[in-house]
Amino acid sequence: EKVALSSRCKKSKIDSSCLPPTFHLNMKVSVVLLTSTLLAKSLVKTDSFAPAQRYGSTFSIKLFSSNEEQLSPRGRSPRAERPRRPPPSKTRTRTPSPDNSGEKRRAPHQFDHTKEEARPFLDDPATAIRRQVPNEDASLFTFPGDEENDQLQLVPEGTHIQSISLDELFPGFDFSEIFCSSCEFRSELRNAIREDIFDSTPAYSGMSEKARKMLLLPDSSLQGSWNCKQFVQGSSDDENGENSKLRMKQTSAVLSNYLGEEAPTGDEFMEKIGSLCGSKPSTHWIDIVGIVDRKIPHSWHQDTGRSPNGDTRTVLLGFPKDDNYDGCGVFSHAIKLKYERLAKEDHPPQEPVVYPKLAVGNEFIVRPRFAKGCEIIIFRDIDVLHSSPDIAYRSSVMRFM
Repeated sequence: EKVALSSRCKKSKIDSSCLPPTFHLNMKVSVVLLTSTLLAKSLVKTDSFAPAQRYGSTFSIKLFSSNEEQLSPRGRSPRAERPRRPPPSKTRTRTPSPDNSGEKRRAPHQFDHTKEEARPFLDDPATAIRRQVPNEDASLFTFPGDEENDQLQLVPEGTHIQSISLDELFPGFDFSEIFCSSCEFRSELRNAIREDIFDSTPAYSGMSEKARKMLLLPDSSLQGSWNCKQFVQGSSDDENGENSKLRMKQTSAVLSNYLGEEAPTGDEFMEKIGSLCGSKPSTHWIDIVGIVDRKIPHSWHQDTGRSPNGDTRTVLLGFPKDDNYDGCGVFSHAIKLKYERLAKEDHPPQEPVVYPKLAVGNEFIVRPRFAKGCEIIIFRDIDVLHSSPDIAYRSSVMRFM
């Protein structure tokens, strides 16, 4: 057939290269298959059929594997005369399933959340926080049954949350102005307080330098005690004298550098703010950073649900993110209660009293304002419920108890 076709090409003055590219290969395959068949028939007579079959198969596989782009296992082009699937119609519609209600399908974790709640990160927290108002005259909240309980005590009007300035505590140093207008001062003061408390707290002793650096990172919270007297009792003077008996040495240096040589020492600074906690404080201190750059739901609770002697308070010192800041997002948010709310007698004193299912309207929520002259707020834990701000805009807030 090849010779006949080649002769016809010559007679027609057609070059043999015009033949299909698979022509010669198909001819080779035909010859191989014919040879294999004849060999198999001859071997059947000698009881050697099985080896011949394996030999023929192996040979064929080697031949085809070197030409797999052009041939299928049967020696044909894999795409030759195959029917193609028609392209999908642009107007084709999917038949709805029986349980399809026609609503937009959502991922499983999104069924209980709106888009805002599922993606609470804020592109511009400063703009979001400016929309909030302090609502200092918020309505008083009562729990069901409070009005019928004759044993409950009314919270004195105007005493729920009070603001105090640093100038009131430390007059003559222009403390409030420097604190609110200098980010460097606030940053150095905060870092110094954290380091002094860390280095003098027995629970942190023995930690490696690596652990120390991690715990003192500015975006991490740290806790200890604001009571300085218990850490300096029995200490001896060094050659320089006075500073050897100070617990808050680095804090003292920062205050002196910014407020002058007559500035209060670090110990005096901590003890003075701590004295606002009342007659029976726990002396617990914590520097809280919290969640920033996103909106979170309120989590209402009381830290202890107690106020020993009726005058024990919580004190918050705010560290705003911006200079000359005036707005919300620095202090905890609060709900003012009409009646005092005390924890049950058997409630562990070191555990908060939580209200996980409490939902209140904005008319009850106070978002305390931070501003010059309002650097500190105080409240009794039995007069309010409080929560981290739904939008925090701060470096941190220090809590004294």
